[in-house]
Amino acid sequence: MYSAQGKPDKNHFLTQHAPLVKKLAHQMKAKLPPSVEVDDLVQAGMIGLLDACNRYEDNHGAQFETYAVQRIRGAMLDELRSSDWLPRGMRQNMRKIEVAMSALQQRLGRSPNESEVAKQLKLSLPEYQEMLADGGGHQLVYYEDFQGDGEGNDNFLDRYCADDAADPLRSLMNTGFRQAVIDAIGALPERERILMGLYYEQEMNLKEIGAVMGVSESRISQLHSQAISRMRAFLREKAWTGVA
Repeated sequence: MYSAQGKPDKNHFLTQHAPLVKKLAHQMKAKLPPSVEVDDLVQAGMIGLLDACNRYEDNHGAQFETYAVQRIRGAMLDELRSSDWLPRGMRQNMRKIEVAMSALQQRLGRSPNESEVAKQLKLSLPEYQEMLADGGGHQLVYYEDFQGDGEGNDNFLDRYCADDAADPLRSLMNTGFRQAVIDAIGALPERERILMGLYYEQEMNLKEIGAVMGVSESRISQLHSQAISRMRAFLREKAWTGVA
């Protein structure tokens, strides 16, 4: 649909692609903690869709929907960054879990189970599992990992990323980091390794994975947070022992 001036009709594009915004918002929400409201993602996504309408030109070779998806997702990510969707306290708690896992791994010579991690943290098992649930959306790499955390903790990406001035993520993937991630996944307990495969390779959502593995969606969220913490602990240890 085009206006009398031969330009794309914004109202038509906005109405036609509003369901796409909602779909993308719900997909992103599934990977984020409960504190993130899907309505906030939808609102940001609609701004991204409007931006796509304003910028799109039919002669630049891309289908509008393909172009719009990039703008919509970008707007949602900008919203998440500006609102600090994983609070600092939660990141500190996940860092405590990483440290506990690393200490237990060295002492036991194997991946610790949940009860052992809870005991190391001086928490009951339900308290530890609640901490994992609160850390939903915990990521393998944060922007802060390229700069240190400002609290004197080692930046575990230093050994993987020699030059982060231009594109640190690209630099990571051009070094041993990719293989280190593969090794970290391989070192996970079988159940968590299967979960990560279903989530990232098969692109199943948490509810679908729960149905496959016979547990609740909330339990899958806990196990996902735990797997990410194990991988971060593994990568940190591998980097600072000079193995990478």
